[in-house]
Amino acid sequence: MKNRFSLGPATLVTAAFIGPGTVTACTLAGVNFGNALLWALLFSTVATMVLQEMAARLGIVGRLGLGEALRAAVKTPVGRGLMVALVVSAIFIGNGAYEGGNISGAVLGLDTVFPDMPAGNIVWPLLIGAAALGILARARYRVLERVFIGLVVTMSLAFIATFILIRPDLGEMISGLFIPSLPDGSVLTVIALIGTTVVPYNLFLHSAVARERFKGAEDLAASRADIGISISLGGLISIAIVSTAAASFFGTGIAIESAGDMAVQLEPLLGKWSVVFMGIGLLAAGISSAITAPLAAAYAATGVLGWEVDLKARRFKIIWALILAAGVAVSVSGLRPISIIWFAQVANGFLLPVMAVFLLKVMNDRNILGDLVNTRRQNLMGMIVVVVTLLLSGRSLLSAFGFI
Repeated sequence: MKNRFSLGPATLVTAAFIGPGTVTACTLAGVNFGNALLWALLFSTVATMVLQEMAARLGIVGRLGLGEALRAAVKTPVGRGLMVALVVSAIFIGNGAYEGGNISGAVLGLDTVFPDMPAGNIVWPLLIGAAALGILARARYRVLERVFIGLVVTMSLAFIATFILIRPDLGEMISGLFIPSLPDGSVLTVIALIGTTVVPYNLFLHSAVARERFKGAEDLAASRADIGISISLGGLISIAIVSTAAASFFGTGIAIESAGDMAVQLEPLLGKWSVVFMGIGLLAAGISSAITAPLAAAYAATGVLGWEVDLKARRFKIIWALILAAGVAVSVSGLRPISIIWFAQVANGFLLPVMAVFLLKVMNDRNILGDLVNTRRQNLMGMIVVVVTLLLSGRSLLSAFGFI
């Protein structure tokens, strides 16, 4: 039990969402709005705990991944067809964009670490894609993933240490955490903060890994402790990034265009090494997420399509290869890496309500979970997540079309 807890599924979930997208979205939130949007991260952290607990319980008690459970829960041919179409479309759109952001984040890191050796917009993404392909093809990604997770954790600890060192205004932070506000132009940023924390593909990943890691209902307490500690740490890291960015950039009018720009917030702790440290961190975060995102897409798609859910299965490999190829294509498109990463987080924020509704349906199916279906409180909390994200998405769309 102790070994399982030390590197539980929720630890991998946290490592997956503390990637280039989180660093970028949180930095831009702090740059543009100071500490005013910290409430969105508090909401996102709690929402992540709620939804990931459901996903883990599905794997532990129901012994199913979320994709397989959805297929089992929807009985009618028409309903199943619509569900499969929605899930597969959402996964491919969301994960394709997210994979593009992962690879672009790794590219930002390489450009920062090797400033005198620019590889342009094509070579770096192709090299990163080839590295991810080699790791995935051999299914020996776990050892390297642990190395990347270690590097990402080190970068995250640097943000927390810098946060302590710069002594941000605690009054502003408390106000930002507990008094929700939407400054002008902040809706997409809020959606991005939610999308970079409550990542839809992590629901599929968590249910699949929890099924393998835990034995049954007797392990639910260990799983919940794993979720509470790991996700809380991820939320704390995200809050630290926003606050350090706010202290460094808010009100200065500085535009964030590169990893070097983002690294300025680490200078109080690391000095001239902050740029290199940020580059290595983004490279590690990008590659580790570039491995997990295609795997999660493959678990999701094979599950809902009723195909064999196996790392060595041909169809499983084809799906993750398609997601990886889509990510490389997005990364070499010529768009700015910061813009690609930003779009991926916003796309995830829009897709989240769809995945959350499907998850809630499965978690109330007694044929799958018996007496351990959702309680009323769990359903209420899940619906709050759905309603809040729908309201934000709706407001964003109305604003885009000039209605508000």
